[in-house]
Amino acid sequence: MSTGGKPGRKRSEEAREAILEATRDELAERGYDRLSFDRIAAAAGVGKQTIYRWYASKNALVAECILRGRVIPLSIPVVDSGDVRQDVASWLDAFAAESRAPLAAELMRAGTAAAAEDEVIAARYAEVTDATEGALVARLRSGISAGQLPSGTPASTLAEMIIGALVFRVLARQEITSAFTGDLMRIIFRIRSE
Repeated sequence: MSTGGKPGRKRSEEAREAILEATRDELAERGYDRLSFDRIAAAAGVGKQTIYRWYASKNALVAECILRGRVIPLSIPVVDSGDVRQDVASWLDAFAAESRAPLAAELMRAGTAAAAEDEVIAARYAEVTDATEGALVARLRSGISAGQLPSGTPASTLAEMIIGALVFRVLARQEITSAFTGDLMRIIFRIRSE
């Protein structure tokens, strides 16, 4: 009995998912520089030619992993409870918790290294990180509108500073501690109009 779908479609999607998962694991274990299609194919249970059919290069494969949220989380939600200080603190705590997972930290480092070497990967990386940055900027702007941050606070620059500080800690293999996030919070919320 026909299911109405294209023949091989389910198998193709299963193979693609297996390739992306194997790529994620390979990146976490060996990093971008030592990424191997042979090992990915073996781990995914597919032939190397199957990988090349979809991805002409390791750059294209890593870009797909990034875009599908396999390397860095697609977005850490920024809630709006009405208290911008509490919401930013919660977001910082969520980012810190994510960064403590060894796999997540290794993948973030591998994704950043890959983005530094290739424009296509960098563009995919930006697509993912822009969503997170945009959510943080929107929350800061609503805090400004509510009078919880000074008028004229540069929300976009502030969000970039926050994210940059956090990513630097991950890249430098330094834990994002509560003391560090507390310092960030004091810097963010001591901003006052001159």
